[in-house]
Amino acid sequence: MVHGEMSDTIRRQRQFFSTHRTKDVGYRLDALKTLRRAILQYEKRISEALYADLRKSEFESYMTEIGIVLEELRRHIRNVKKWSRPKRARTKLYNYFASCYQYPEPYGVVLIMAPWNYPFQLLINPLIGALSAGNCVVLKPAEYSRNTSRVIAEMIAAFFAPDHISIFTGGREINEALLQERYDYIFFTGSPALGKAIMERAAKNLTPVTLELGGKSPCIVHGDADIDLAARRIVWGKFLNAGQVCIAPDYVLVHKDAKVALLEGMKGRIEQCFGTDARQSADYPRIINDRQLDRLSRYLESGTIYYGGATEKAQKYIAPTILTDIAADDPVMEEEIFGPILPVMEYERLQEVIEFVIARPKPLALYLFSRDKGIQREIIEQVSFGGGCINETIMQITNASLPFGGVGNSGMGAYHGKSTFDTFTHYKSIVNKGRMIDTSLRYPPYQGKMGILRRIIG
Repeated sequence: MVHGEMSDTIRRQRQFFSTHRTKDVGYRLDALKTLRRAILQYEKRISEALYADLRKSEFESYMTEIGIVLEELRRHIRNVKKWSRPKRARTKLYNYFASCYQYPEPYGVVLIMAPWNYPFQLLINPLIGALSAGNCVVLKPAEYSRNTSRVIAEMIAAFFAPDHISIFTGGREINEALLQERYDYIFFTGSPALGKAIMERAAKNLTPVTLELGGKSPCIVHGDADIDLAARRIVWGKFLNAGQVCIAPDYVLVHKDAKVALLEGMKGRIEQCFGTDARQSADYPRIINDRQLDRLSRYLESGTIYYGGATEKAQKYIAPTILTDIAADDPVMEEEIFGPILPVMEYERLQEVIEFVIARPKPLALYLFSRDKGIQREIIEQVSFGGGCINETIMQITNASLPFGGVGNSGMGAYHGKSTFDTFTHYKSIVNKGRMIDTSLRYPPYQGKMGILRRIIG
């Protein structure tokens, strides 16, 4: 029954796409403005749902989810006409009397699958780019964040026809059914393990994909760093959304001379942000469910608990926690933590850090705290990662002019701003050649023409 409904929905979307209405820039602009009206009308309910799912405060929900989406919408509404125009390309001598250009066209019917940690932003931001590019869209929100998924589903159904945007909620069986269908593009945000499964399904139809995954993002604090600044910004970046952030600092590598000061600084900063008992803080979120809580609780057995460590299953609570005396093969260092647990390891030489990071799968993010421009350049040039910050955390995602995406195990493709439009757009290359002159150079027989050819090409 579910599979039949999906097949019928996708068939109707293909029929609608074939009318070419979504290719009209005015139609796209109306869709973006409608989405903006919908979000503003549902803003309070979205914020309440995020609190119900993850206990996010209204401030954090707006800062990291609703506000980011509204800003992205403004950018696309302002620029979609310009982005949708054909773009001229330079013409070589051998294409004289021709005009060359790239013609942007939508892929068709696209599938967007989102995770639970930012269940609104990570579903709607890609949707914005898919709409501005002129596609029909199938949305699949996360199962774990059911309250937010329910509100989004209601909002989409109230403002959009399913022939243009449809949404399917549910668990693994819905994912399986959706992935049995054929799409023109798939955009997935989630874990590397699920990303591999998505790519395997997409390969059966040679469907292009964007995979926004994760990984163990290192944070390096060199001996010359501003330690007070590093402590503030690491604590903010790590414990935002209770650490359930794909680009959160996953572990800290700190120079041995700065270790004690950094640990003390981070402990003090945690208490300034959340008090001595974060359970009482209105600004500290919760873990999404018992399964994730149990997984994270096992990591507390690694190393030594320097600070925090308290858990409360009834509240789905894990205190902001710092671990020391960590070994490279401890369980907490094997996979992305995705929670409020921060292992801290020390080093003596920068080359140790470089070798440690590059020996592991390429991370989605990397953060470096150092005043030394030479060290900054050395890390950027020698270590491969998706993106990151110097003397900051998380903020690389706030500039829509910077494409956001991973590399290797942390994903492929990028989005944000115009990059989201580009992701959901195929650029068709066209040569429009004049008919008046047609030189004989390119036509056989070729005898005696080699010298001319070399002067033109080469």
